[in-house]
Amino acid sequence: MHDFHLADTIYKTIMDYAVKNNLQKVTKAVIELGSIIEHGEEILPANLKFNIKLLAEGGLAAGLEIIIDKSHGDSWVLKEIEGE
Repeated sequence: MHDFHLADTIYKTIMDYAVKNNLQKVTKAVIELGSIIEHGEEILPANLKFNIKLLAEGGLAAGLEIIIDKSHGDSWVLKEIEGE
């Protein structure tokens, strides 16, 4: 669960974007993920994706397609959001 905090941060960023852009449903998010260490372990794309999907259940991002591209560095960037 060391990656849940980052998943929550990314999910909140997605939701902020959705509200500001009057989206009724978020269908896709593309994230660039560097080598981020939390609690002594690197955050893995599969775990991050699982936790974001968990947070999205029951909301306007339920069923969200998440694409995570690994990148250099030690940060993350939300590259793209699609919705209706």
